[in-house]
Amino acid sequence: MFKLFLFLHIFAGFSALLTFWLPLVLKKGGRWHIRIGWFFVVMMAIVSVTAAGMAFLRIFIQPDTSPERFAFSIFLLFIAVLSSSTAYYGLRVLRFKRKADQHRHPGDLAFASFLFLSGIACSFYGFTSGNTLISFFPFLGIFLGLGQLAYWLRPMPVKNSWLLEHIQGMIACSISTVTAFTVFGAPRLLGGGFRSIYLWILPTIVLVPLIFYFSRKYSVSKR
Repeated sequence: MFKLFLFLHIFAGFSALLTFWLPLVLKKGGRWHIRIGWFFVVMMAIVSVTAAGMAFLRIFIQPDTSPERFAFSIFLLFIAVLSSSTAYYGLRVLRFKRKADQHRHPGDLAFASFLFLSGIACSFYGFTSGNTLISFFPFLGIFLGLGQLAYWLRPMPVKNSWLLEHIQGMIACSISTVTAFTVFGAPRLLGGGFRSIYLWILPTIVLVPLIFYFSRKYSVSKR
């Protein structure tokens, strides 16, 4: 079962890695933007499910006492939460383009809260276990979870806030994909190690500025 999960995880991960940038450059709302966007979402759903499945097997079914492998399983769980919640959020903001000042759908608030709490839990594990990398990377989930809750529970600052939030959600989802590759795939190609902090933070450094770029580009219509 683990090998099946691993195969699907790698296949879906590489598929998402190869296509995540296309919706950013294609015409927003165009046919290919929508098609490739949905393909990316489906691949990320597979990545999330298989990551959670592998982590569950490693932690509960076939426990591995190796500290590094256990940390890997915790990271897989967090990646599953991060990628699924951000992709879900990116879709839901499209569904509620004209939301009321406060949006209290239980599922939407639950996903955002779960991302926030998962970030805290993963970071806590990192600090208590002395794993510096896992201590700080989950701050991304804490920040994003709070941002999602703020969007749902407050009035939209601009009329097209839904577009900005959609882009932010999908870029954040892409960060999880690229980070997983740079941490676990790139070392095999570049000869680095699992503990290289540069591999963990590089995707965030590269992709987060895109969020600010698109926010500035589309934040033009005030309420």
